[in-house]
Amino acid sequence: MSPSTVRRAIAGTAVAAAVLSLAACGGSDAEAAASGSGETQTVTVGTLRGQPHFYAPFLYEEHAVDGVEFEVVTLDSTPALTDAVSSGTVDFAITGVTATISGISQDRDLKIVASAADGGSGFIGGDEIQSVTDLVGKKVGYIQGSAPEVAMRLILAENDVDPASLELIAVPPPEMASAFNSGSVDAFFGTEIAVSLATAAGGHSITDPYATPIGKVNIGLVTTGTKVTEDPELVQKVVDTHAATTAYMTDNIDEWLPEMVKEFGGDQAVLESALKNFFLRADLSTEYQDQVEALAGAMVELGLIETAPPAADLVDATFAPEA
Repeated sequence: MSPSTVRRAIAGTAVAAAVLSLAACGGSDAEAAASGSGETQTVTVGTLRGQPHFYAPFLYEEHAVDGVEFEVVTLDSTPALTDAVSSGTVDFAITGVTATISGISQDRDLKIVASAADGGSGFIGGDEIQSVTDLVGKKVGYIQGSAPEVAMRLILAENDVDPASLELIAVPPPEMASAFNSGSVDAFFGTEIAVSLATAAGGHSITDPYATPIGKVNIGLVTTGTKVTEDPELVQKVVDTHAATTAYMTDNIDEWLPEMVKEFGGDQAVLESALKNFFLRADLSTEYQDQVEALAGAMVELGLIETAPPAADLVDATFAPEA
């Protein structure tokens, strides 16, 4: 099935919130009745558009277990996705673990029920920058409030580089590659596909972006704690669909990536390069949970959140497949 045939509503944050909040007025009772009657439930899933590691929801319909069908809603950022989940605008979302931790620390009703993709980061520099210490006095781009920012600051500390000795510049992810290629930044710690674009233009990796206690943790499948408690059967069906889709995507990139490019555009060769830096998954191994907990602790140390939620508040591993 082509992505264009999947039932979905693609919109910006404001439009999606307006449309789905209207639907939600009568949606919860209907879904509860459907759950009890064995009828098909429609599940709304939020994600980002045009990015391969966020593409799984567009393929859920092909791998759906009995009793669920899906609508995909695209929003503009991972904080917008976590907001949509906690407000009930969408039922589930593929979203950033960092944004999810931030939301939970603010007492929002969020729970990670499966992983989605690890990796996707890179610490990229030009010819003049061969090591982390070479960054002193340079303009360094970063994504404010992200897991890559946390990793960057951990790496700087490990190499005894004071962040104040750098000119740190917050750059939105879509603009990172162009900022590097134009010389607006000398280096950056960012995400795909900017990493692949910058590398293709002559940049190189300064250091291993994953050599910190937070590892490769990146994005996950998130819903509310309320839904976990009130409809665990539905949560299991969605996680099972997600796991089957992720397994398919891992083994069949040549099938779904051209469809994604056809639907959303982009350079297929660059996207293929980016996928080599992603690690699609659905499990919630002990190691993964430890990395999530380490990320929360690092966010406190860096002043991104005030307190680190306990692991039990961040992750529910009941539904995810084994590693």
